[in-house]
Amino acid sequence: MEHTEIILSVRALVEFAYSSGSLEPGFRSGAAMAEGTRSHQLIQKQYKEGDRKEVYLKTGIAYGELLFQIDGRCDGLLTAEDGSLTVEEIKSMAGIPDPALEGKEVHWAQAYMYAYMLATDLELPYIQVKLTYVQRGSEAQYSLYREMSREALTAFALETVSRYAPYAEMMVRYKAKRGESITNLSFPFSAYRPGQRHFAAAVYTSIAEGANLFAQAPTGIGKTMSTLFPAVKALGEGKAAGIFYLTAKTVTRIAAQEAATMLNLRGLHLHVIALTAKEKACFREEGICGTDSCAYAEGYYDRINGALIDMLEHETLMTRETIAGYAHKHKVCPFEFSLDAAYACDVVICDYNYIYDPRISLKRMSEERKKNTVLLVDEAHNLVDRGREMYSAELTKAPFLALSRTYKTANPRLGTAAKAVNAFFIALRKICGDKGAEEWAAYPEELPELLENFAAEAELELLNSSFPVSSVQAEEDGADSLLDTYYAVQGMLRTFKTYDERYITYAEVRSGDVYLKLFNLDPSHLLQQMGKSFRSQILFSATLSPLSYYRDMIGAGEEDYSLSLASPFHKEQWQVSVLPVSTRFHDREASLQPLSNALKGMVSKKGNYLVFFPSYVYLRNVYEVFTEKYPEVPTLLQGSGMSEPERESFLAAFRPDNPEPLLGFAVLGGIFSEGVDLPGDRLNGVMVVGVGLPQVGLERNLLRSYFQSQGKNGFDYAYIYPGMCKVQQAGGRLIRSESDSGVIVLADDRFMQPSYRQLLPEEWRDYSVMT
Repeated sequence: MEHTEIILSVRALVEFAYSSGSLEPGFRSGAAMAEGTRSHQLIQKQYKEGDRKEVYLKTGIAYGELLFQIDGRCDGLLTAEDGSLTVEEIKSMAGIPDPALEGKEVHWAQAYMYAYMLATDLELPYIQVKLTYVQRGSEAQYSLYREMSREALTAFALETVSRYAPYAEMMVRYKAKRGESITNLSFPFSAYRPGQRHFAAAVYTSIAEGANLFAQAPTGIGKTMSTLFPAVKALGEGKAAGIFYLTAKTVTRIAAQEAATMLNLRGLHLHVIALTAKEKACFREEGICGTDSCAYAEGYYDRINGALIDMLEHETLMTRETIAGYAHKHKVCPFEFSLDAAYACDVVICDYNYIYDPRISLKRMSEERKKNTVLLVDEAHNLVDRGREMYSAELTKAPFLALSRTYKTANPRLGTAAKAVNAFFIALRKICGDKGAEEWAAYPEELPELLENFAAEAELELLNSSFPVSSVQAEEDGADSLLDTYYAVQGMLRTFKTYDERYITYAEVRSGDVYLKLFNLDPSHLLQQMGKSFRSQILFSATLSPLSYYRDMIGAGEEDYSLSLASPFHKEQWQVSVLPVSTRFHDREASLQPLSNALKGMVSKKGNYLVFFPSYVYLRNVYEVFTEKYPEVPTLLQGSGMSEPERESFLAAFRPDNPEPLLGFAVLGGIFSEGVDLPGDRLNGVMVVGVGLPQVGLERNLLRSYFQSQGKNGFDYAYIYPGMCKVQQAGGRLIRSESDSGVIVLADDRFMQPSYRQLLPEEWRDYSVMT
């Protein structure tokens, strides 16, 4: 009989079959994985000659119409003087090992599977199984022993695969239906837009060859479908095993979900899941896990398998609402449920962080799956600043002073460790001197040891305390909680390991506090390192210009492809003009009246309009002048920190049937200048005030100096390119389809300079000058 192969690891098999109990509430050590590795090394160093570590084992087990191909590495294979063998499984744990413990069933199960493989291969009648627990951060350890017969292990292995079989059988049925649906899937539109077929073909070719692609794809070409459709086709042909659609903002995540829905309506049967941030997914009113009981965390592992099978059996597109429905039904934590489901899905729509941020990435994804997974990186221009943010780390003095006081008597060791870090910051303030700032090409040599000591004491306190010092005490002392400080310290300890010539360290005295930052100047190397494990990266944006800059900053290799596509729209759809006014900081007061008058001229025709400013202060100043002079024009004002309902209300006001003009005031580079879709008469005109240059400051000047030292134009890299990207994004809100038309006013005399003009989209360059 021909069997269907099910390939999986020992760990994945036993965790599915034997995991039980609750999610751990409250604090989880950020260093657990690294400590687990150290625990293994601690035990393995004790092995004598003839003992082996990390032994690769593989076996096949037939069950019904399935053939399970199972593999893994056992931690230790020990040989006694009489030649008998012992399989050792090593597990790290937070608390002190208890000699009375019997060991977790899932841990014994992993050891038993390795023992089964060896007993079967070597035809051993008996084999000893050893389960060793090690306390993280110390050398405390305890081992448990069981002798198992080959017959008992064979029965155990069959029982284990029988528990996994219902899930495997469901996935076999699903994959057969998936394959047929992809084969029959046609492009969901009646025709390709100009350039769209070429783009889709380039995506497919890159995936097939296992290459990366940097694509400058203008608004209106249909970027989401141009990347998702060929990636799905490649998956169906076995050229990829999974797809991650990575986004920087909620609006682009929604666009990806809509594209998946459209393909489903065309007959596609594909598991697609959209991941939501933990605080938004959580059912608790405060949106954060606590140390108290939670019905969705208690017994989570006893119910998760049923929840997964139920959802994967009945759903294809799994949105936040879909996941919440099944999480309620099966009483499982919606966030952890979504992560567990993501490992089973073909397409995962999520934030950049899940792939590029070492703090958040999906750590259970195997290297085998990674090398067959495709990354579709939407609005990839955002990856530059997001990369710097992910790979930088910062600390301030105030939390350590507060914690040293709080724990002085409650936990003297922790109080002393916090006091030592506080003393370091006191010395740092003296170094900053009268100018209040200093910078170095390396991090302070004494800092890692101070932070490691603090982290070790903080971790013990957090693990052993049922209610760690919280924001109540933190507010009284004007500092962050112990938990927040611990995570900030872990972030800096992690950054020490990646610190190289692409970093700079700087300190500033701010409002009496001392601020220290390990600032990543160039994220290209680390972005490249995080992405290289995957089969192919398709990085695309309407504003990946100049392409050479983004290839450089995201870490392109010489072999990576580039593609620049022309706009599918006609120049006549834009009516572009430049208002030659200075919006430089010292000229802004003089610009208020000219800008207000130009805005009145722009909204003289009925329609909906947006104006974007480089700062909230500038926005409010023009808003006040405009509304006082032209009170008859209806206006909307973007506020700082708007909630989702407030954002939705702002955009909903841009209706195609508005009886009179509507003018929205928004911030350049903000939530309404990128990823927002207002087609047709929902938007008739846009004014962009300024050339978008980031605010002059220490970090931008550090970037400028660094890139200048690398033989590049430092001002372009630090200021002009990021600024003009914002301008293009804001202006790109206007023309969204072949039938759209409207006006763009570029309000700044620098747009007339060749260095800025050449960075404008080609269809904007033939502008008129307003007088």
